[in-house]
Amino acid sequence: MRHIAIWCAVVGIMSAWSACQSFQYKKNEDRLLAKVHNKSLFLSELDGMFPDGTTGEDSSLIVNAYVERWVREALLLYEAERNIPSDLNIDKLVRDYRASLIRHNYEKILVEQLLDSTVTTAELVDFYQKHFQQYQLESPIVRCYFVKIPASAPKQDDFKGWWGSSSRPESYINMVEYASQNAQTHLLEDSVWYRIEDIVAAMPAGTLSPEQAQKRELTLRHDDYQYYLKIFEVKNKNEVAPLGFVEDQVRKAILRNRKMKLMEDKKEEMYELEMRRNNIQIYTQ
Repeated sequence: MRHIAIWCAVVGIMSAWSACQSFQYKKNEDRLLAKVHNKSLFLSELDGMFPDGTTGEDSSLIVNAYVERWVREALLLYEAERNIPSDLNIDKLVRDYRASLIRHNYEKILVEQLLDSTVTTAELVDFYQKHFQQYQLESPIVRCYFVKIPASAPKQDDFKGWWGSSSRPESYINMVEYASQNAQTHLLEDSVWYRIEDIVAAMPAGTLSPEQAQKRELTLRHDDYQYYLKIFEVKNKNEVAPLGFVEDQVRKAILRNRKMKLMEDKKEEMYELEMRRNNIQIYTQ
């Protein structure tokens, strides 16, 4: 019954505001909007939610929507507070969380100021060679050319000729230029690795499966498109991924290690400085 009375009061307040077309928000005015048990919501808490030029009707809609959300959140919080386990130390959790936020913010400042985010090719190669066993493939990948061209595209006989002799520099240049202008999809970097699943998904259904995608060349017409596929190399699941495929992961690992070292060095620097200043007392030794 108590909940019903609260809801009736809230609905009554919102209805009254909705009926008042001349409602305008005033910063120096405060008013009780809703109350749930021992928690109250005042109009002043909505400060900043009303853009310049907001009409009375729009203000009412904003207030009503906010009150609806607030009441539900307040009810959830009330029930959560009533069901706190007796062995849960809220004050300690709050202190720990506050300390964590402050520490995280300071670490972010230190990283922005001190961390060198440049990773050279030599560093990438060196890290990869030392940790390559960590980068095993979860699914097969391929190096390939893949082109999907609308059947209505012009001069496709020319493209077929360039495709067939793509190892020649002049043919490759012409092929790339044509695909850039006419193809719906084109992958023409033979040093780039792609997941086989992505290539299979781009082909007509049933044309190719991951198991079939070994070194092969395929040209076919399906519906309104002409498809060209040329696979140069396959790396199977559980094989070590090439550096080119995991370069971003390697770079992130290098930067993560740098960050950890930066923070450890900074902590040691602070420790040594404050020890010299006699600002640290240790009583366990």
